[in-house]
Order: sequence, then structure tokens, then C-alpha cells
Amino acid sequence: MSTATVSAPSWWRLSPALLGVSLMLVGMFLFAANDTMGKWLVATYSVGQVLLVRSVVALIVLAPILWRFGLRRLVRVERPGIQALRVVFSTLEVFCFYWAVRFLPLADVMTYWLAVPLLVAALSPFLLKEPVGWRSWSFIAIGFVGVVIALDPAGVIDPWPMIVALIGMASFAGMMITGRSLRGTPDTVLVFWQIVGALVAGLVLGPATWVAPTAPDFALLGFLGVVAMLAHVCVNRALKLGDAALITPFQYTILPWAVVMGWLVFGDVPDGAMIAGAAVIVGSGIGLIWRKNARALPDIPG
Repeated sequence: MSTATVSAPSWWRLSPALLGVSLMLVGMFLFAANDTMGKWLVATYSVGQVLLVRSVVALIVLAPILWRFGLRRLVRVERPGIQALRVVFSTLEVFCFYWAVRFLPLADVMTYWLAVPLLVAALSPFLLKEPVGWRSWSFIAIGFVGVVIALDPAGVIDPWPMIVALIGMASFAGMMITGRSLRGTPDTVLVFWQIVGALVAGLVLGPATWVAPTAPDFALLGFLGVVAMLAHVCVNRALKLGDAALITPFQYTILPWAVVMGWLVFGDVPDGAMIAGAAVIVGSGIGLIWRKNARALPDIPG
């Protein structure tokens, strides 16, 4: 008796690029939830303590996977210099973000982070050898104008939270570029060393400002580590599946989540400059997506 094999139609099977986009969308929702919890926690606990607890819990959750993966494979990494640089970027990014959201609304900080796709797209021809045409350069330039509008320099009273946020934004771009350069590295290795970097920072900074957490807050600190780990897994895999200039603009979907969560949890409402700047940035991101869409997503019907 012969058995017929039923295959899914071609439009149903996700292309690598479309799968990468889907994972980036999931990762952005998880990051928004993670960042909302983080802003809530850093109002009471230091950034170092948050990094310490969330990293320990993330490693505990990840322990069975790490055990099966093998210590030798975790330690023997390709391109150790790039790996180390990526860990530095990822640690600096998360520290700057949590520090900035102590003083700024969640949606404001997220808007600064919206410049990451622009920066990655601008650097990808030089660092990743990925082509970017003159139209894409135009969208990138417009996007950076939107960043200036969102920053609203004339209305700044205390520039330090903004400066720290911009440093974190640049660090996130560096993390994504170095991650894209490590296509041959398993996601388990990338996530493990990323968590280790945050753990080291937490061990250095956390004990000096330790505040005994309540049981609900301790659970939230632990859950923070799990959500962040899942978000990074999604983003790491997404960047391996598609072109950086295509995948990274989908980070813009984090802004609506940040606005909604910031309003529901903290009562924050973005001001006019932030909304205008974010609109310009998102518009430029849509332009970048449009430029890449026809070539990168050939399997989408219609």
C-alpha cells in the first residue's frame, strides 16, 4: 500500500525571510512586556540588582538546555573577539535602557531605540557587506531627522537620561550587527554569553545597592529573565534568517506596545514632539521595508 504525502501549499510555507520577520514581531512584543516589568522594578531596585536576579533565574531556566548542549561547545566559540564585543554591547544596552526608563517614559525611550534599524541599515553595507541603494539611504536620512525631532533638544531640561538612552541605542545596534556577523554560532551560545555578561555586571553593581525584594517582586524579577531570554532568542534567530535591513525595521512594532503598556501601567502619554518624531522614523522604516520587500519576500501571494 502506498502512502501519499500531503505537502503544504507554497504560499503556506514560510520563507526564511518571512519567518525571520515573524520571529522579530514576537520578540518585540516580548521585549515590550519585559521593559514594562523592568521599568516597574527599577523604581524600587537598582539596575544592578535587576540584572543580577534576572540573569541568575534565566541561567537556571536555561540549565537543562545548556547541559544537553555541552560545556565544551559553549566555551569553544567561533570568532571569540566578535563574541566578546557582542556581550559588551548587549550588557551596556540593557544597563542603559533600565537606567533611562527610571527617569523617562517608556514610550520615549522606545522611540530612541527606533533609530536602531536605521543605524543597522546604514552600517550594514560597510560591516555586513549587505547592499543599500540610494533610495534606502534617503529613507535612512529621513529617519534620523525623525530622531532629532523626537529628541526635542530645545525642550530638554536634564540631558543625561537622553544621553544614556542614546548610548544604549547605539549599543543595541552594535549587538545586532555583531550578532548578524556570527551566523554560524548556535543561538544557545549567543544567549548564554549574553546572560553571562549581564550576570557579571549585576555581580559588580548589585550587592552595593541591594534591597530585599518582596515575594511578588522576586517572582517578577525572575520572570523578567525568562521573558528577556525568549525575546533575545527570537531576535537572534530572526537576524540569521533575513537581511538586516529587512528584519530590523520590524522593531518599530515595539512602539505601539510601549505606548499602550506605558499608559496602562504608568499613565504615561507621549508628547507632540515624540509622536511626530516617531511617525517620521516609522515612515522611513516602512520605506526601507518597501525597498526590500519584492526581493526578500517572494513567496507572499499577490
